[in-house]
Amino acid sequence: MSYLADSPPLPPLSTLFPHLHSDASTLPASSDPFTITTKTGFLPCRPPMLRLPEAFDVLTEIVQDMSIVKHDGSPGLLATFSLGPLIDGGKLPDLTSHMDQLRTDSGSLDLESITAVFRDYSFLASAYVLEPCWESWSKNHDAGYGLGRALLPRCIAAPLVRAADILDIPPFMSYAASYALYNYSMVSPEVGPSVYENLRLIRAFERGLDPKSSEAGFILTHVHMVQETGPLIEGATSLLATIENNPTDIVSAVSAFHTMLDAMKAIEAHMEQMWTHSLPKDYISYRTFIFGITNQSMFPNGVIYEGTRYGDTKPLYFRGESGANDSIIPLLDHLLEVPMPNNPLTEILRDFRSYRPKPHRDFLAWVMSKSAEIGVRQYCSHPTGQSAAENLVLPTLYLKLLEHVRSFRWRHWLFAREYIIKRSTHPTATGGSPIVTWLPNQLFAVMDLMERVYQESGLKSVAESSGGIAGEVNVVKDIMDNVSDARDKLDKEVRKYCAERGA
Repeated sequence: MSYLADSPPLPPLSTLFPHLHSDASTLPASSDPFTITTKTGFLPCRPPMLRLPEAFDVLTEIVQDMSIVKHDGSPGLLATFSLGPLIDGGKLPDLTSHMDQLRTDSGSLDLESITAVFRDYSFLASAYVLEPCWESWSKNHDAGYGLGRALLPRCIAAPLVRAADILDIPPFMSYAASYALYNYSMVSPEVGPSVYENLRLIRAFERGLDPKSSEAGFILTHVHMVQETGPLIEGATSLLATIENNPTDIVSAVSAFHTMLDAMKAIEAHMEQMWTHSLPKDYISYRTFIFGITNQSMFPNGVIYEGTRYGDTKPLYFRGESGANDSIIPLLDHLLEVPMPNNPLTEILRDFRSYRPKPHRDFLAWVMSKSAEIGVRQYCSHPTGQSAAENLVLPTLYLKLLEHVRSFRWRHWLFAREYIIKRSTHPTATGGSPIVTWLPNQLFAVMDLMERVYQESGLKSVAESSGGIAGEVNVVKDIMDNVSDARDKLDKEVRKYCAERGA
């Protein structure tokens, strides 16, 4: 059943993603750590590597000594603004030549080791270029961040670029391969990441090595959310297979929706714990180290990566670490065919795609293409069942899943409002997007689609009929009433903050 009959069909899922249903423990070290399986979801398919190979011992020593408060509670290099002088004094040699020696027994590049090396170099790179900003901010909050370092020395830049080239990601700190998803360990590996108290950080900038700190809570809450994504991927691929191969099997389609709804319920429950795991008053402090270079006042002329293929005179601009690089909501955006407005804010959304691990990018691109090829939105919002009641089942489930997209983005907006907007006048988020208008751009798009589907599917007519409302239709009516209220509230808040900031 295709609504884009002229489009060439995509290769089978099993051909493109042969490990999707594999036991991750059987995958070789040469496989990308972010190879997706329906058990591990968007988390690394195996727990992140804790210890770098011996050739990188000096790097390990520096990043372990770097955080403002070290694991033993003593002050680290950033506490006394001494990281830069240490690096500039020659403490770290250029270890690029060792990168291509990181190989498995079969001779293939060891992507697990290379990802761990990338994580540590990206932590060091961010700390190095942003250390002056931390010094400026910590001495006088009102003075802002000042200027960062505009040159990343060869000893950091060259191996970072080499690792990034191998992994096919930008050579700067990222959400998945550095700061969050490849930055956790477990107290008891046999317990796994599903128990929040079992999670610990590997690297941190401020006090994150204390598991009770707000920095640890900020990162580990994301890990705790993402460990629920296996069923979400299972449900999404199941729905696509049903629509493509057996569109009359409404039972299987309904089952796929329930699998995704259950997953999103768990993900959002963990997301809500951010408020207690990571206090809003603490975020602005460690946030200093996760800014990027793009659209940031601290780097008006970018950063030169010395001794790399980019050259010693070309300034580079990379986006900073951002939860917007997570793959949960992009998966649902693509699956449900959520249309985004054609504007500069949406272009930022597209730009974020390149900062995800290659397996995530490939999978999300496939979902987007396959959903368009078979017409998921059309199938779900305009079904042709046996009866009027049956025709409302899929639109109801489709709207309920869209409501999770909306509520997830709404909660993200609340975080931005309470953790950042009310506590800082800095105009851009860590990823370089406008702090007030960017999230609402996507929120309004989801609510617009919900309104259209509610009307076009016939659900609105049934909900407003004089014959009364019962069951799931009543649930959907409550959802849509809330959407209307949320739209008005969001519009007023955005106008207020834009007026206050002259945005």
